[in-house]
Amino acid sequence: MTVLDRIVTDVKISLERRKSLTPVHELEAAIRTARSVIDFEAALTGPELAVIAEIKRRSPSKGLLREPFDVQALAKDYAAAGANAISVLTEEDHFGGSLSHLALAAANSNCPLLRKDFIIDPYQLYEARACGADAVLLIAAILEASQLKDLLTLAAELKLASLVEVYDPTELDKIDFDQVSILGVNNRDLHTFEVDIDHSPKVFELVGSEVIKVSESGLRSPADLAYLHRRGVNAVLIGETFMRAENPGVALRSLREMTATILTSHTN
Repeated sequence: MTVLDRIVTDVKISLERRKSLTPVHELEAAIRTARSVIDFEAALTGPELAVIAEIKRRSPSKGLLREPFDVQALAKDYAAAGANAISVLTEEDHFGGSLSHLALAAANSNCPLLRKDFIIDPYQLYEARACGADAVLLIAAILEASQLKDLLTLAAELKLASLVEVYDPTELDKIDFDQVSILGVNNRDLHTFEVDIDHSPKVFELVGSEVIKVSESGLRSPADLAYLHRRGVNAVLIGETFMRAENPGVALRSLREMTATILTSHTN
């Protein structure tokens, strides 16, 4: 069993427990009083490279990333530092996440929020919106094409944007691009957890220019970001680099400024 298989197995167990505790109609009631949706797609659209800054306590490949872990402070710092959007890990067993982290971020930031989890069931979309998410991550590797289509349809009905993630180019065959405007490519193989930042630009070459392209995982330096932007990437999702920084907000601001400097010098 791969790491990804183990995660999905544990997600299913956790999901059934939450379903037994909170029926969908309670989530629907919570959605009616949730904060207004903020346009995630618009936040990633523009001439500059957009940054989705991530909040996560730990990862299967790197272990504990940040302790103490103050979601409220992180959300405020990211927003103040100019994050275009914030990703919040909510998976419990392997990433130390929680839906409460998403709700805290929603209460302490005016940035669009992405629920990052291993979403396999419509129930998780209701959870996401009820806790203040503006977008959800949908991982093609763990979904059949029909599942992906149904989740995309429901997400749109709930006014959630969808960031569809692939790793293997063959996973593009599962996607109806009439439904998908934001595509993420993970530079980390979710089966082996090995990283290659050249991977995402190669996959993006296979899709249309109108798709918003998000490179995910393994991004550390301004040079990485400048390289990806020159290759046509619209946005990057960065977690570990910021979580390991003494001050994640300062790290975000510095990374953006140094990336802009490199890009400017490249065009001059």
